[in-house]
Amino acid sequence: MTYDSEILIVGGGLNGPALALALARAGLSVTVIDALPRADRSGDRFDGRSYALALGSTRLLSAIGVWPGLAHRSQPILEIVASDGRAGEGAAPFFLDFHHGEIEEGPMGHMIEDRYLRQAMLEALEAEPKVTTLSGETVIAQETDATGIAVTLASGRRLRGRVLVGCDGRRSGTAQRAGIRRTGHEYGQTALVCAIAHERPHNGTAHQFFMPPGPLAILPLPGNRSSIVWSERHAQAAAIQALDDAAYLDVLRPRFGDFLGEIRLEGDRFAYPLSLTLANAFCAPRLALLGDAAHGVHPIAGQGLNLGLRDVGALAEVLVGAKRRGEDIGAIDVLERYQSWRRFDTTLMAAGTDTVNALFSNDNPLLRLGRDLGLGAVAALPGLRRRFIREAAGLTGTLPRLMTGRPL
Repeated sequence: MTYDSEILIVGGGLNGPALALALARAGLSVTVIDALPRADRSGDRFDGRSYALALGSTRLLSAIGVWPGLAHRSQPILEIVASDGRAGEGAAPFFLDFHHGEIEEGPMGHMIEDRYLRQAMLEALEAEPKVTTLSGETVIAQETDATGIAVTLASGRRLRGRVLVGCDGRRSGTAQRAGIRRTGHEYGQTALVCAIAHERPHNGTAHQFFMPPGPLAILPLPGNRSSIVWSERHAQAAAIQALDDAAYLDVLRPRFGDFLGEIRLEGDRFAYPLSLTLANAFCAPRLALLGDAAHGVHPIAGQGLNLGLRDVGALAEVLVGAKRRGEDIGAIDVLERYQSWRRFDTTLMAAGTDTVNALFSNDNPLLRLGRDLGLGAVAALPGLRRRFIREAAGLTGTLPRLMTGRPL
């Protein structure tokens, strides 16, 4: 039986290329099928989008050869401040303040702009001889048999591999064609995403300000700039997004405060409806799902990409280990090892972000008192604080080898 590649990956965003590089560096052949043309994935203009990468994620990116060329473009996250309050009134007296000096490993994470991370992934893929990238191609059918899985592209081309991996987002066609359903609910919130420049330095501090309509995250970028992820109820968010830039900033200022001085917009503005969605299974015969195709959580903790990269590390380790033992890497018992490794962690994160959002995105006075006292209690307990810091840094749980910086 012949195969075009051992692994076929549907999705050319960030998780798909990261998995391709991890597998290729361990000796497997990979084809990445990307619906977008190559030109749409590249470009050096800052459009406002950025990612908060936990320390574990940067270790994985280092292990697959991507981070060394990016580190100088990133902003270390040295401190995280979480507080509760209302727009224009400032924060409540009890808040959390996590400092990177409370753990031995260094900064809890780094902020990196989308344009740099995406371009680094593209260049690494093109330099890897065991990876073939098909841009501007979509999968319209897939068929599994005892020895492999085949996909049919819209262009009419047909490819065959041992395993098909869906990295194609929350509306994953890979999952739908495999009959994998999803569970979840809408939050009634929209995330408004942009970047701002400000007068005063942020000193590497990330802020999470909880307000009744939804949280506001202020995440430090290189220079006097920050990334904003700001949640509002759908109708209010739509009205804000429709404003011109000056009026948009007028709405943001009382929520943001004046601690960084005057602010102005940089790049574009985005709006994303928020929901919780979990695939009912992360695998099927000859098929695995990862990233948003497997799970989509509230951005309240900035863990979306970090969860996806944990999936990458786990699936790569399972597949490479199975191949080295002479197993059929597409066998369901092999793929179920990945599912059992990742499903509990992602379900726990989904439940945690769901609970925090429900607890903080309201103006109930009893809940407000309880959560403010809770923030104060955590702040007063060094052992608990340290656990939260390590969780934010992606250093807890059963970590894949790549997330500890070790090769497969």
